[in-house]
Amino acid sequence: MSDAETESAVTFDESDSRDDAMAETIEAWIEDLVDHVEDARGSEAFQEWRDVQSRFHDYSYRNTLLINLQCPEATKVAGYRTWQEEFDRHVQAGESAIWIWAPIIAKQCPECGNAPNYHEQHECEYDETPPEEWEQGLVGFRPASVFDVSQTDGEPLPELETAATGDAGDLVNALENAAATLDVTVCIVDGDEWPHGKAEGICKPRGADEQPLVEVRDRANEADLAVTLVHELAHALLHGAISDPLARSEQEVKAEAVAYIVGRHCGLDTNNSSFYLAAWAGDDPEAIRDRLGRISQTAQQLIDVVGGSTKGED
Repeated sequence: MSDAETESAVTFDESDSRDDAMAETIEAWIEDLVDHVEDARGSEAFQEWRDVQSRFHDYSYRNTLLINLQCPEATKVAGYRTWQEEFDRHVQAGESAIWIWAPIIAKQCPECGNAPNYHEQHECEYDETPPEEWEQGLVGFRPASVFDVSQTDGEPLPELETAATGDAGDLVNALENAAATLDVTVCIVDGDEWPHGKAEGICKPRGADEQPLVEVRDRANEADLAVTLVHELAHALLHGAISDPLARSEQEVKAEAVAYIVGRHCGLDTNNSSFYLAAWAGDDPEAIRDRLGRISQTAQQLIDVVGGSTKGED
């Protein structure tokens, strides 16, 4: 989105006012980020992307849980024929389906609520109107198979440019070292062995006595690798063992805002985070400002543990 030059890394001198200076700077950066998100939402690229997203079904709480349990990295889910007919994409051979419950809509007895064939098998004596005049309603559920976009091939879907750019220096190594002090396990996975589809990184919550596991896909763009790593570390710090699919939008907004701040602190261009945030915040970019406290606290924690070893030394 932005053609701005990579910024110089920002340092905060050790002093009694350091925390206040850092909090004030982060608050100003959040204001910048909200403005960037507003610009991103008005762009032609975002409008095209949102038009395609509107064709995907919004799943119920129960089905969202089922999808998350079977395929935690799922981002865009649709049925076999929907992928073919709506998006000109095809499910790859050998892919395992994600199973959900699909509603059964049929004519429904106004008295007992059953479809005509079940109505006849019960003792309900309703006969004020014939079955052919009954209104349709929900009479049950059936298993249905869906697939994530990562399980399909075909016409590409519009993508938003979200990658960070700039000189990452030694930031990736610094983040890996910092993860140990945060009790988070980090694994950078070779791109050819990456098992999580189009996701660039994931955070797997563990039990009460286990460390969260962060996995990120290795790539040539080390600036983007570092910012993805910050994003997933933020998930580990902010959300711990909590994994509520319906809260995912709020979780993604907070984690990406942290990544924007830490990346900017380290001198990277993270303005493309605005597209990612526009996608998750929807029509409410104010959600970023509303969560300033948790975002600022987590960003400061990561900045402190990474320390000054973010750029290569001469």
